[in-house]
Amino acid sequence: MEITQLRRDLDDVFDQAVLYHAFTNYMRDYEVIVYVPAAPSAGIQPTHLRYLFRFCVEAETRTALNPQIWRESLDERLTDPEIGPDLDGHVWAVRWQSVYPGAELITDSRRAQDWAERVGIDFHEVRIEMNVHNLTLIFSELEVTELPIGYTPYVVAEDN
Repeated sequence: MEITQLRRDLDDVFDQAVLYHAFTNYMRDYEVIVYVPAAPSAGIQPTHLRYLFRFCVEAETRTALNPQIWRESLDERLTDPEIGPDLDGHVWAVRWQSVYPGAELITDSRRAQDWAERVGIDFHEVRIEMNVHNLTLIFSELEVTELPIGYTPYVVAEDN
């Protein structure tokens, strides 16, 4: 994957809204679903983008909230979109988080180099800092696609 394009794709996610992040249901790739709001003056319609980190060998998620905020945010009602906004603490019910300060490509990642040597393909390390979670991903390729209306990130197989 070309580093220039990777940096450009990561720069585009700055200050957008992450709606979902997790391994795909086939458990190899890691997806981050981003909402890009409309900019009517520029003729830009709102869209949902899927950042698919292919061949993801490491995915770390850590809280970005400090212990005091956590302590104030334990009330289950903060997960309810009708009640949560009227309470003190982090309102989990907003169901999105801001990508700020943003995504950073770690250029001389020892972890990525180790995986490249062991597997035989290029790997990259990226850190995505958001207002609720911080992600660190070790992956080989990044695909960014616009999602169709009604996309569901995780589909559970039905019992027969």
